[in-house]
Amino acid sequence: MDDFFDVFAAQAQRNGLEQTVLKFQKRFDQDEIDNYVREYQRRAESVRVGYPPKILAAPGMKPWYPGPLADDPYWVPYAEFLEQQKGWPKDRLKVLNEASSKVIAFTNDPSRATFLTKGLVVGHVQSGKTTNYTAVIAKAADIGYRLIIVLSGIHNGLRRQTQERLAEQLLSRKDDGWFTLTSVDSDFEEQNTKAAAYLHQSGTGVTLCVVKKNHLRLQRLIDWLRPAGQAGSFVDLPVLIIDDEADQASVDTATINPQLRQLINLFDKRTYLGYTATPFANVLIDPSAEDLYPETFILSLPQPDGYFGAEKIFGREAVEGEATGSDLDGHDMVRIVPDKTVNLLRPSRRADTPDFAPTLTKELTAAVRYFWMATAARRCRGDYEHSTMLVHPSMQTVVHEAYRAPLLQMQRTMVDALEACDEEMLKQLRWQWEEESRKVPAAQFGNRFIPFDDLLEHLSNIVVQTDVVLDNHRSRDRLDYSGDTVVAIAVGGNTLSRGLTLEGLVVSFFVRSARTYDTLLQMGRWFGFRPGYEDLPRIWMTKQLKEYFRHLATVEHEIRLDIRRYEEENIPPNEVGVRIRTHPVLNVTAKMGRARTAYTSYGGRRVQTRYFREGDQEWLADNLEAARQLVGDALRDGASLHDRGTGEVLLRDVDVRHVLRFVDNHQVHEDSPDLEPRLIRAYIEKENRRSPQSLLNWTVAVMGGPAPDARHLVEFDERVRVGTINRSKLKDSGGEKADIKTLMTKEHRVVDMDVPAAEARRKSEEGLVALRNDHPDFQDQGLLLLYPIAKDSPPDEANQDTRLPLEAVEHVIGAAFVFPGNSKDKVANRYVQVGIDHQAIDPAEYDDVASALNDEADDA
Repeated sequence: MDDFFDVFAAQAQRNGLEQTVLKFQKRFDQDEIDNYVREYQRRAESVRVGYPPKILAAPGMKPWYPGPLADDPYWVPYAEFLEQQKGWPKDRLKVLNEASSKVIAFTNDPSRATFLTKGLVVGHVQSGKTTNYTAVIAKAADIGYRLIIVLSGIHNGLRRQTQERLAEQLLSRKDDGWFTLTSVDSDFEEQNTKAAAYLHQSGTGVTLCVVKKNHLRLQRLIDWLRPAGQAGSFVDLPVLIIDDEADQASVDTATINPQLRQLINLFDKRTYLGYTATPFANVLIDPSAEDLYPETFILSLPQPDGYFGAEKIFGREAVEGEATGSDLDGHDMVRIVPDKTVNLLRPSRRADTPDFAPTLTKELTAAVRYFWMATAARRCRGDYEHSTMLVHPSMQTVVHEAYRAPLLQMQRTMVDALEACDEEMLKQLRWQWEEESRKVPAAQFGNRFIPFDDLLEHLSNIVVQTDVVLDNHRSRDRLDYSGDTVVAIAVGGNTLSRGLTLEGLVVSFFVRSARTYDTLLQMGRWFGFRPGYEDLPRIWMTKQLKEYFRHLATVEHEIRLDIRRYEEENIPPNEVGVRIRTHPVLNVTAKMGRARTAYTSYGGRRVQTRYFREGDQEWLADNLEAARQLVGDALRDGASLHDRGTGEVLLRDVDVRHVLRFVDNHQVHEDSPDLEPRLIRAYIEKENRRSPQSLLNWTVAVMGGPAPDARHLVEFDERVRVGTINRSKLKDSGGEKADIKTLMTKEHRVVDMDVPAAEARRKSEEGLVALRNDHPDFQDQGLLLLYPIAKDSPPDEANQDTRLPLEAVEHVIGAAFVFPGNSKDKVANRYVQVGIDHQAIDPAEYDDVASALNDEADDA
């Protein structure tokens, strides 16, 4: 392509392809123009296919934007800033460029006479969503958008931080191209100039407005813009509205949601882009209503390199078709705050709040001490950036205030101890540092281990330098990273969540209660990037909260898998029903919209015991009796017995009646929804009724081992005696919820098919499913596996750091079901999804922390 193509591409971006072709026909022959058009369309199409983010686009939506040009006045200075001042490597900049180009490519071409784009960009908490939409803003300015409105959450702190970032990264890069209606210190106020006159005066420049999602601020903006809209002044004005934290306050609220729709409808050419890491409320909006459902596109940003999300910290469950493994465990970074101490850290009742005084429990003391040592270790590595500890006990500001005096006293005590070289204190600190360094080795992340004696040289200065900052909507000593290096213990609640970045966050002490997925995830400020100190972050929280976050990591993973699957099947957004796995205690979101129970199939799946009640004698004994009854009844009914000689026994041709009786009698832990007896029975019975019938015939496999002694011999029947197997429990589990994580191994999927174990291990999960489905003798048969687990199972030598011996009062019976994969029918499971068939659905009623904050978040 010759140099004239760049001119052609620039004209096409600003004026539209059709108008540019007409203009070029006056100077170039048709063959040249056709070549230009083909190249322009090729580059636009490459934006769609060239980069991993999955995008669900509305029917007829074709990518029209071929990417930025070499002389673009807004994007190019921003890219240079990231590369030269932020030190971004070229590959990271390339990822941002391509991801933001994909967003632009699936908005409507601003040269069109009228258009409405409604898109949703799904990122990860603290993963760079702001950077992505900053790039989108720059490119939107380059292609002709003249008014850009950023809706930046419901808190002053986030709005201010957003304004600061855009000022530094965009406005200061091109002084003559930007006009601003807001500033770092001022949200949108009454304007002296009318909107039509103001936008006319700004000429070809771009006007930027960063507004908090507060009903008073939004109403001022709408009232200022409305007269110009009624006068037709916006006919040729492309407008971009970025809704940061789009799941908060924007969806299904009495005030903010109607205002956002009013704002969008003021313009003829408008693009609304929602950004969120927790899209639960957004994907449950009614697609058929005149609302904010992302009908144009949904794009899921991939997890960036070096990002620490819920999965890396808490681990997650294996999902359908996925093998379990240690890579799903997460790093050993979470320390447990015992339930019995929580009432010492936050009020147990609202009535106790006014007089509440926190206790510096040993867990809180350990967290603060570790924060000081970890910050000193960063200094040893040459890292002199900000360092923050988050203490999040409650949303009540009175509770935050109560923490100030005890933390300051602890700081004074530590300063005195270090100055006096207190031997007992130094002994405690050394032990804690060495223990934490062992649990998460620095070398695992390529970092240098810092001996205690080295960090001790910096420790006194770090402790003295530490500020105790109370950050809430009433406090004045808010976190401020704009000046010198900050070392801070920040005590707060909601103002420290939702998009606000805590720079250099090393330690989090989190005992706040919450009831919804999105609230919990957004309060988890520990997600993000930790360059050079990936081994140092730690979190103190209750065991229950740790389990919640692990569940949420699984939920997030499944949502993104659903989006990917829909994209690959070319399903448009208004026909999407993203499933959201539910939880027995947590609510998905306060705004359930058109949520309804989703349906799932057991076809091709394996489900297995993971949790059990370690100390419940009756519970364990009943399950052993249910297994014995199944084996005995099957043999008496004519099932054939095949002893493999290794402690594994197969019972073939077992009638479904015996399996269903076992399903009814076998007790399942309440945190195992996939094993819920009602669902499994419903699925099996539907398969029995369908034509041709399926799951009438079963194989029962008793998966024991050689018995080392009589104490580890389990008798299922006089003809079936096997030794127990070992399945140790994960640390931080036991009692009411012992967690063995993995019961069955991969090759057990086909244990009834006499496939050699080595061959089965080489195959993928999908390959093993296909083996069963393609075999005429097994494609309609079920497989039920029974595992006698030794009550004192020790951990393997390789798992000493992550597991503990079982302490069950009785041998444990684990059960696993393997279903053939040709099921047609589905049963209601514990998922919700948006109703996409336009039927009326009664919305569930939930409390909403976010909407309650809407008035609280007004100007402090």
